[in-house]
Amino acid sequence: MKNDPDRLPRYTASERANHWLVALTFFLAALSGLAFFHPVFYPLGQLFGGGVWARILHPFFGVAILFFFSSMYLRFRKLCVMTPADWDWLRHVREMIRGDDRDMPESGKLNGGQKLLFWLLAACMALLVLSGIVIWRAYFSPLFPEGLIRFAAIVHAAAGVFMVGLIFGHIYIAIWTRESIDAMIYGKVRRAWAKQHHPAWFREMTGENK
Repeated sequence: MKNDPDRLPRYTASERANHWLVALTFFLAALSGLAFFHPVFYPLGQLFGGGVWARILHPFFGVAILFFFSSMYLRFRKLCVMTPADWDWLRHVREMIRGDDRDMPESGKLNGGQKLLFWLLAACMALLVLSGIVIWRAYFSPLFPEGLIRFAAIVHAAAGVFMVGLIFGHIYIAIWTRESIDAMIYGKVRRAWAKQHHPAWFREMTGENK
């Protein structure tokens, strides 16, 4: 696959490693957070040595995902700037969901949906970090009034649930769009795949006009 002329390089090794580290720390943070989010999830605490350890480790998992997501943000923030073509792509997304992508607006390396997901995740991360600092009782909570701590707890829970939904939607779409996961594992995609799903990027990479 490394020297296959039918494949185009899509993600570098460092970009792929960054992505999977974000994924790993996200699931650690999500599972430990859910362990004390609702009684039905309490058994998840056993994955971390019990409920007490889940509470201790959860904010440190949050620090880890912040570190790796910040690296991803710096890598992709310019690539994810929304353009008029991206907004047009989003307006036609129902057609793609129905399986008719023939008349979809052309997308570059990332389409409008991927870019919007990036910014929504960044917004969730910002809310989780700010609210997480306020409710981190071992270090910062004594600095804030009780009313703000309660409000921050609600914001933290809401942002966390929304982010979990976004990530599971991302996973579903990655599985639904065949070869998307291969791109993040091996770093390359078939020319035909690139031409179908990201035609503007395909032309940029190959110099072909059609």
